Amino acid sequence: MTRAEVLSRLVGMLTALDPPHVPRVAVDGPDAAGKTTFASDLAALIEVQRPVIALGADGFHRPAQVRYRRGRQSPEGYYLDSFDNESIVAAVLRPLGPGGDRCYLPSKFDYRSDRPVPAVRRAAASRAVLLFDGVFLQRPELVEHWDFTIYLHIEPAESLRRALTRDLVPFGSEASIGDRYNRRYLPGQELYRSAARPLDRADVLLDLTVPARPVPVRWPERRTTG
Repeated sequence: MTRAEVLSRLVGMLTALDPPHVPRVAVDGPDAAGKTTFASDLAALIEVQRPVIALGADGFHRPAQVRYRRGRQSPEGYYLDSFDNESIVAAVLRPLGPGGDRCYLPSKFDYRSDRPVPAVRRAAASRAVLLFDGVFLQRPELVEHWDFTIYLHIEPAESLRRALTRDLVPFGSEASIGDRYNRRYLPGQELYRSAARPLDRADVLLDLTVPARPVPVRWPERRTTG
């Protein structure tokens, strides 16, 4: 299938979601899988039919002193300490979920400046769909709050290959990227896969090794309607 065909099929599934609350959709996957771009492409197509709330885990990092308290190369620190999962639930997933007031925080923390951002709540539009992208989204603290999950799979070697181009500016050298990925990010992803089994849990599993031609590994047996 082409990327356009995969996106079109997903749009049909997601626009059909009709629970009494905002449908909460996770776009999960390892580092450099293309989650944000994929979610953005989905959002642009869904917005023709329904409003979209596009958020990401990057807006809910913990402060650096918490993220790196186990050491900057710790895979356990990457998986366990990187994100404020309690705030993702309290500020986004519960307000948009069953019985929620539909008012959410789009983000809470700017990891680049290592500072909180102003807490300005927004109200979800009628018939809005939440698309939330990030790593570790099917971890135990979050998994029960999603109405639909998409996992974009690439192998660890492909994550590193893409990172050598994508992350050159923030890391400064290919050696630094390789060291950080091999010691922190890739083992942290393995901890997540072992603990949460995201490839088994996701409603839709896509192999995104070739971004222009996603390979569907699993679709829902029937369209989800909420």
